[in-house]
Amino acid sequence: MFKNKKVLLVCSPYYKKITQNLLDGAIEVLKSNSVEYKIIHVPGALEIAPSIKIYSEKLSQNDFFDGFIAIGCIIRGETYHFEIVSNESARALTELSIRFSLLIGNGILTVENKDQAIERSDPTKLNKGAGAALACLSLINHKNNISYE
Repeated sequence: MFKNKKVLLVCSPYYKKITQNLLDGAIEVLKSNSVEYKIIHVPGALEIAPSIKIYSEKLSQNDFFDGFIAIGCIIRGETYHFEIVSNESARALTELSIRFSLLIGNGILTVENKDQAIERSDPTKLNKGAGAALACLSLINHKNNISYE
């Protein structure tokens, strides 16, 4: 079903252990579905969407990605910065997806504390990286199976 499909994982490894768990979950889903993938790292969550846009524009017709997975973690701190980064990273991914028909699984955690992040990145529990990969593959599947009957 996903043979010859390629996905770009764009990861902000600010919280290394948490994002590695998210990445591992996404990779496991991609491998189990025989999807080829590439990983790039960016400094923060706000750089994920621009990187996806750059990669979607700069690759040739023969070397493109069928989908994208955003991986990162934003933990609430003592300032308003959390809201800006959380809201703007989600908005940018949604805008890219809708405006340019890019197939994006959003695996950026936005949590209140580190315990929540650990819970949502745990490979044996709610790994949201795996969830983002499944969402991306679902979108690819929908795009490939559109019927006009």
